[in-house]
Amino acid sequence: MAAAATTTRPAVPLLKDELDIVIPTIRNLDFLEQWRPFFQAYHLIIVQDGDPSKTIKVPEGFDYELYNRNDINRILGPKASCISFKDSACRCFGYMVSKKKYVYTIDDDCFVAKDPSGKEINALEQHIRNLLSPSTPFFFNTLYDPYRDGADFVRGYPFSLREGVPTAVSHGLWLNIPDYDAPTQLVKPLERNTRFVDAIMTIPKGTLFPMCGMNLGFNRELIGPAMYFGLMGDGQPIGRYDDMWAGWCSKVICDHLGLGVKTGLPYIWHSKASNPFVNLKKEYKGIYWQEELIPFFQSATLPKECTTVQKCYIELAKQVKAKLGKVDEYFIKLADAMVTWIEAWDELNPPPGGKSTELPNGAAATK
Repeated sequence: MAAAATTTRPAVPLLKDELDIVIPTIRNLDFLEQWRPFFQAYHLIIVQDGDPSKTIKVPEGFDYELYNRNDINRILGPKASCISFKDSACRCFGYMVSKKKYVYTIDDDCFVAKDPSGKEINALEQHIRNLLSPSTPFFFNTLYDPYRDGADFVRGYPFSLREGVPTAVSHGLWLNIPDYDAPTQLVKPLERNTRFVDAIMTIPKGTLFPMCGMNLGFNRELIGPAMYFGLMGDGQPIGRYDDMWAGWCSKVICDHLGLGVKTGLPYIWHSKASNPFVNLKKEYKGIYWQEELIPFFQSATLPKECTTVQKCYIELAKQVKAKLGKVDEYFIKLADAMVTWIEAWDELNPPPGGKSTELPNGAAATK
């Protein structure tokens, strides 16, 4: 089977020089050995969380750069306060320092999954294919992604919408350990996801979704500045909502700017269930707050003057402070951090000869 899988891989990996793989970690990256056939051709950005004096070992043969907390403080100075500590939310620093058009991020407890035939799934290649094909957020296609081989637009689908829109986000799924919240983990401790659904779909405009950051690809030039994973972990009243926050913000902005978000394939194998009691402590306020957060994002609108991701994000930060600040003072602090994040992003990603807010979709310059 391994030989057969090898023959199906492209001779030259897709977007080899246009994509960075971002990995947050507190441990040695032995998991990369299983991903070697799929990841070795790409550049890795490793964001080390926790104790910066600890040495993280990376298997030989990988091209990577590694940043710890000391590096983050050195590079961002006072603005480093917007990057979470002791939480995987620190991964978004990798998005900021990347100079590539695309980013794929994965957790270090995720391994190569197999499809129902037993073939290993090249998750990265599937994410790239998702991102390089259009999305259809304005009208749902009942055969799901019409751009896949063997599918098309069904009868009754408007021809005026068949061109689709650029895809900004590709959200992948997981076999084995599902991405459950703590209460669900506690009542279903032995549940495992064994269902492989061979489908990719565009999330419709106006519909939010719970974005998981452990198997995620996105077009950094189209939506990168909105992929801020918030203030979580050490010193914060909440955790495990970092990717949720980025998902809600980026979806509102994608809807406003006419960009697409896909979910479904590819699958990875999520190997380790986190402690539900620890998770409950982290999630408690989020579970309570989300009943007000979701309606806020569902009703959020951005003025037509917001023509770039940065402008959209700054406007969203204002609305977070004004409306969610009444829920808890944490959101006032988070809104300020959102502004700091954009300021830091623009400092590290200056556009050629002008302000980034004047650049369509906040496209980053390349050094």
